Amino acid sequence: MNNCVLYHGDVNDVFDALVGQERAVSSMRQFVKSPVHAFLISGPVGSSLHDTTMAFAAALQCLDNGCGSCDVCRLVLSENDSDVYLAPRAGLAWRIDELREADRVSRRRPLGAGYQIVIIENVELTTTGASPSAPALLKSLEETPARTIFLLSAEDLPAALDTVASRCVEIKLKGLGDDDVEALLVREGADVFAARAAAAAANGNLRRARVLVRDADLAQRIAQWRTVPDRLNGTPAAAAVVATEIVRSLDDAISPLQKMQEEELELRSRESREMGQRSLANRKDIEAQFKREQRRFRTDELRFGFTALTNVYRDRMADSLEEESDARARYRVGASIKAIDAVAGASRRLSSNVDENLLLNDLMLSLMEF
Repeated sequence: MNNCVLYHGDVNDVFDALVGQERAVSSMRQFVKSPVHAFLISGPVGSSLHDTTMAFAAALQCLDNGCGSCDVCRLVLSENDSDVYLAPRAGLAWRIDELREADRVSRRRPLGAGYQIVIIENVELTTTGASPSAPALLKSLEETPARTIFLLSAEDLPAALDTVASRCVEIKLKGLGDDDVEALLVREGADVFAARAAAAAANGNLRRARVLVRDADLAQRIAQWRTVPDRLNGTPAAAAVVATEIVRSLDDAISPLQKMQEEELELRSRESREMGQRSLANRKDIEAQFKREQRRFRTDELRFGFTALTNVYRDRMADSLEEESDARARYRVGASIKAIDAVAGASRRLSSNVDENLLLNDLMLSLMEF
């Protein structure tokens, strides 16, 4: 799982909230009328992969192809439909036993009038880890029961997934532009100026934009990153102070996300009660997913800060290039290039789960020299 589907404002059906994905939506509207055994929904980070997958699942189950208002649609969108299985992943890669459990579920007869739908997200992670599990997934796709539909999603499609992809109908999402994200945030009730700032800082990631638009400290954090070079006065103590303040701001930045998650959990619990269930059946899975999302958000926040910092050094380099070609200008250009390289190196280290404090302290000490 990635994100909870929360639709805001007036929508006519389950697909109307998928702003900026007109071509993909048009395809899905056709596919729900005559579905095949497996679909692969692909798109870049932040392109609403989870929202799209759940909307498609609801449309497949709904007698009216995704009206958005019936009990079936509500059950699927709240992730409480017993015939829609969201396969859980415990680690950084899919394990073979997790996919075997998904295969076992796929062989159930659906309890309702619709399909047995099995959702496996981030299938690119079947090609990683100590024991790649893509062959187990491929086996399921080759022997799918008649009333079962697999919905797969991926942010990236490595060559190792070519055979898996060949067994599916692929639905491609596009990266959202700032205008698309801004329009959706405004549609959901956000102030125009707050929506514009959040969209610009989200880099096409709708989920992140929905968090940032709630964050009154966004402009302050941007300013914090942009003042970093001026605050590094050449002493390790100053570098440590800057690094500590950034880590503290990461803790503050995640508060709106935690609040949003609390609201989503309450919404799901309320919908479960309305559907006659005593409690939310998959609460532990949701809470585990929320923790993973918080870790991802912190990483995205650091990447966002690194981009802001890189832009400062690029501006400095551009200003130096406009000056006369003397030794000092050439030195500043060279120093800016080295600083940009240092920031890029820190950004690459984020993928190795390095400690934030260590990463930021190392970066600030490096930037002191430039």
